[in-house]
Amino acid sequence: MKVFNQLTNKKEDLQTIKPNEVSIYVCGPTVYNHAHIGNTRPMIVFDVLRRTLEYLGNKVTFVSNYTDVDDKIIKAAKEEGISEKELTEKYIKAYEDVRHGLNIKDPTYTPRVTETIQPIINFIAALIDKGYAYEVDGDVYFRVTKIDEYGQLSGIKTEDLINGASQRTQSDDDRKKESPVDFALWKKTDEGIQFDSPWSRGRPGWHTECVVMINDLFDNGKIDIHGGGQDLKFPHHENEIAQSMAYRGHPISDVWMHNQMINIDGEKMSKSLGNVLLAKDLIVTLGINVYKWLMLSTHYRNPLNLTDDVVNSVKKEVAKVTNATKNASLYLQVNRVDDSTFDEAVVDEMVDALQDDLNTSLALTRILDQVKVVNQVMRVRDKDNAAIAKAYNTLMKMCDIIGFDFSTVQLSDEDIDLYNKWQALKKEKNFAEADVIRAQLIERGII
Repeated sequence: MKVFNQLTNKKEDLQTIKPNEVSIYVCGPTVYNHAHIGNTRPMIVFDVLRRTLEYLGNKVTFVSNYTDVDDKIIKAAKEEGISEKELTEKYIKAYEDVRHGLNIKDPTYTPRVTETIQPIINFIAALIDKGYAYEVDGDVYFRVTKIDEYGQLSGIKTEDLINGASQRTQSDDDRKKESPVDFALWKKTDEGIQFDSPWSRGRPGWHTECVVMINDLFDNGKIDIHGGGQDLKFPHHENEIAQSMAYRGHPISDVWMHNQMINIDGEKMSKSLGNVLLAKDLIVTLGINVYKWLMLSTHYRNPLNLTDDVVNSVKKEVAKVTNATKNASLYLQVNRVDDSTFDEAVVDEMVDALQDDLNTSLALTRILDQVKVVNQVMRVRDKDNAAIAKAYNTLMKMCDIIGFDFSTVQLSDEDIDLYNKWQALKKEKNFAEADVIRAQLIERGII
C-alpha cells in the first residue's frame, strides 16, 4: 500500500514495524460539544484506511483518544450547569453515536486523558530528569530548542518562531519560559478538574497527552501511522515528535497522514459565520450513505467544499447504488437464490485505487461501474440467477470494504408470498387488488 507521508512529503510504500500488523493512532476530539462535520472527516478517512488494510490481510490496532480535560470543557460545563465529568460523558456518548451512525468501526482502544494522568506525570518527570523540561512556579515547560529536529514535520524553523514571538506582547506565561517557543507539559491551576503532581495541583498540557498514550499502549512508544486533521500538524503533532525524540530518541511515527479541512460554499466553517454543521443533524438529513459518499468524493488531502450542487450530485450517485442493490436483492430473495460468490478481480480493482493513498474518488467510480453491471444482468429477459448473484455480491462487497451500508430488507416467507401474489394479480390485470397488495409491500419496505 502506498500512502503520502507528510514527514517526507512524498508517496511511499507503507513499511510496518511488524509484518502484516499495522498500528494507527488518530487524534480524537476534545469532548465539550457535539461533533461537527469537520470532526467526522478523519473518522471516515482513517476508517477506510483501516478497512482497506484489514481486507489486505493485516491485523490493525487502531487507537483514537478522548481529550476530557481542557479549558473549553471547564467553560462548557459552567455554561450547562453540570460537572466536567457529566459534560464529557455526555459528549463522548454523542460522539460514539455519530461513529455508529456512520457505520465506522470502533477503535481498538479509546484512551482518555483522565485515565492516563499517572503515566503523563511519570513521562514529564522523565523529561525533567533528562534535561528536556523544567519547572517554574508549579508549571512545567518543554525545552524546544534542545530538539535539533524540531520542525521536521511542519517545515517551521525554531528561529523563525523565536523571531515571531519577539514581535508580540509577552504574557505572564511567556515571561516564565526560558524561550518563547517552549510549550506547557503541566499547568498549575485551581480552576476545574485538577490532579496532584510533584510540581503542583493542576492538569496536563494538551501536547503531551497523545504522545504519552502512544507510549502507554505501544512497544517502544512507536507506531506505524499517526493521523489527524491538517490543523493538528503544527504545533500539536510537531510537539509530539519533539517529546518522543527527547524521551525515546526517535520520532513517534515514521508516517504522518493528515486530512484537509471542510469548507461550506467556499468559506471555512466557523461559529461567527453561523455555518457550523453538526454531524448528528446531517446524518439525519442526508442518511449514512450520502454523508459518507460526500466525504469520500474528494481526496482526503484536498479541501472538501460543500455546496448544494455537490450534495445533489452525490444524492443522484448514491440513488443509483441504492436502486441497484434493492432491485437485485429483491429478485434474488423472491427467487430464493442462495449464492455468495463475488468477482474478486473486480473488488481488487477498487481496492487497488484505495491502495494508492486512498484514492476514494476512483474507488467510488469503480462502485458505479459495478452498478452498471448489476443493472445490465437484471435487464436481461431470460435472467441468469448466478450472474445476478455474482454481480450483486460483488457490489455489496465493494461497498462493505469502504464502510457504506446498503443493506436491504430481508424478506420472510410471508413477504415473498405477498410479492408473488402482487405479480400474479398484475399479470391477471386485476389492478384493483394488485394496488392493495402493492400498498402493503410499500408499507413493509419491500418495494
